[in-house]
Amino acid sequence: MTVMAERPMTSGTESDSFEDLLRTLDELDVPDGYKAEIIRGNIVVSPWSKGYYLDVMELVCEQLRPYLPAEHRISYGPFLYVFPGSERAYGPDIHVAHRRASRISSTHLDGEALSFVAELTSSSTRDDDMTDKVEVYGRAGVPVYLLLDMQEECATVFSMPSAKGYKSSDTKPFGEKLAIPAPFDCALDTTDFTAP
Repeated sequence: MTVMAERPMTSGTESDSFEDLLRTLDELDVPDGYKAEIIRGNIVVSPWSKGYYLDVMELVCEQLRPYLPAEHRISYGPFLYVFPGSERAYGPDIHVAHRRASRISSTHLDGEALSFVAELTSSSTRDDDMTDKVEVYGRAGVPVYLLLDMQEECATVFSMPSAKGYKSSDTKPFGEKLAIPAPFDCALDTTDFTAP
């Protein structure tokens, strides 16, 4: 498969079960520089982040690491978290989970094991990051979802998960500090999150 645009490519039909989509995703030869997720019954292939996003991801990890719950690990990169109840599978930009969540031989990690997730938007993923993922992460009980809107240069933290997503959110422009709620209870400095 050749992917030429910054738009996500989708694959899937109404008759594909979630398990069928997971099997197809596992067999998919995703080109270098792209990731594949299952969103709303489709396999979505989208480009990885721009280069400077790496600096932002590392800044988030460095700032949160001292506040992680016991035995939790923060990381970024290509890990697939599965949400069978919502029939979704996401590869979040930054993720925190208990270490035992990754002590499996499967490539499908349990989405409900997440204690924190962050997504950095791009033009191809922004809509899903701001809608579908807010609902799914909240319904799965992920305590904190950090949405870094790289196009609008602002950060939103969602907390208090509920059956409809999250009950609470707070947005700050890049350059300000944003309170990250329990179980982290810290402030995230977004000063260096803007594009070079």
